Amino acid sequence: MRAGVLWTNLSLRELSRRLMALGTPASRRTIRRLLRELKVGRRTARKKKTMGHHPDRNAQFENIARLRQEYRAAGDPVISIDTKKKELLGNFHRAGPSYTQQTVETFDHDFPSAGQGKLIPHGVYDLAREQASIHLNTSHDTGELCRDSIALWWQEHGRAAYPEAKRLLILCDGGGSNSATQYLFKEDLQSLADRLGLELRVAHYPPYCSKHNPIEHRVFPHITRACQGVIFHTVDIAKQFIERAKTTTGLRVTVRLLDKIYATGRKYAEGFKNAMKILFDDHLPKWNYRAVPQTQ
Repeated sequence: MRAGVLWTNLSLRELSRRLMALGTPASRRTIRRLLRELKVGRRTARKKKTMGHHPDRNAQFENIARLRQEYRAAGDPVISIDTKKKELLGNFHRAGPSYTQQTVETFDHDFPSAGQGKLIPHGVYDLAREQASIHLNTSHDTGELCRDSIALWWQEHGRAAYPEAKRLLILCDGGGSNSATQYLFKEDLQSLADRLGLELRVAHYPPYCSKHNPIEHRVFPHITRACQGVIFHTVDIAKQFIERAKTTTGLRVTVRLLDKIYATGRKYAEGFKNAMKILFDDHLPKWNYRAVPQTQ
């Protein structure tokens, strides 16, 4: 046993049996009292220790805080984007209780081949208005999906809420469909800037810090709670329950379907890397850059 570590997952009955075998008999009641005196209780592990610490972590957090304050003071929109956990469509088990007259039976294995595909929920969270737009797709999580999700949010909500806006701040982590290292995402970002006529500024959270992305802790947990125990037989069922997510502090969620087929294996256009118009900041350029509309 490691020095200084005091824990066990044995039951009181098993502890009593082992103590008896060692010649120190003790009842379960006695063991329970002794554990209470030692302040040893039943606890679950907590996901809290970071897997890494990037040397520029604090500098980027300070930069993001400065950008958020600057955009908010100017009345410009700030959004947080991410893809929530993918879900299988079909009669598959999902965690959480629900009120029923009889037990709901689902498949005993989560084989994708037994379902109707997978559900990809891409989210856009407007920090100032505390409103989230979840866009559902059933093909692939790509940079093109991310681009279309932001465009749909702007079309349905952003343009009306920020009619004078000329720029948009996008907060996101550094992997997945909005990878900080992929030129394909930057190409999609440039096309989006041209499409919307907005300057798009991206600020990536450092590695191992994706949980600090606002949408991760202000939206996704409430969606999970609203959908607990619900079997996603169809996209419509998922949409119905995701839309129920809300908080007493004002969070509201709208859901739309992006039924486009997004192909994998795409590559950025030949020559884009050398001719791209993406403007990288002098400070931490790998995580901070802008796409300016080419019409400007």
